[in-house]
Amino acid sequence: MVILNKIYTRTGDKGQTSLGDGSRRSKADVRIEAYGTVDETNAQIGVARVLCTSPALARLDSMLARIQNDLFDVGADLCVPQGSDEKEGTALRIVAAQCERLESDIDALNAELGPLRSFVLPAGTASAAQLHVARTVCRRAERIIVALMAHSEHVNSHVLVYMNRLSDFLFVASRHANQVTSAGDVLWVPGMNR
Repeated sequence: MVILNKIYTRTGDKGQTSLGDGSRRSKADVRIEAYGTVDETNAQIGVARVLCTSPALARLDSMLARIQNDLFDVGADLCVPQGSDEKEGTALRIVAAQCERLESDIDALNAELGPLRSFVLPAGTASAAQLHVARTVCRRAERIIVALMAHSEHVNSHVLVYMNRLSDFLFVASRHANQVTSAGDVLWVPGMNR
């Protein structure tokens, strides 16, 4: 259980923070950047949820609420470096079922959409545009996680899969938001303004 009685601790005043295992890292560390960008993704999804005011978006809002909780799991996973000798259940880790649920949600939303004949511009309704913003932040988080792995830091493989699926979900969710509110996709027209 998490208990937050005191918000400021002064322990980060010199540019360092603690990981979940108690070790200290620079706030510029790639691991900190990774879970910080996951947190930013979560905040962007929160804004998208506030914009999902149409009753037609209630199912999507429910999916997004679950994803927000999952993103705290992703952050917790990244916050505790996984050791080779880690015993199962000692740290909160993303599991395959969470990735599979995202795939199921993608398939359900995508089944209601028409095929794409061009790239989609981040536009349409406010909720759809905001879901595109969340998607781009999610992709950045994914790139930072890959960079963390390139620094020889171990990352639970399900974390990278989850973030990759999430960006796909957010793309499909933006199209869904435009469709159910009758805005429709705004498509890229190559060379339109030449």
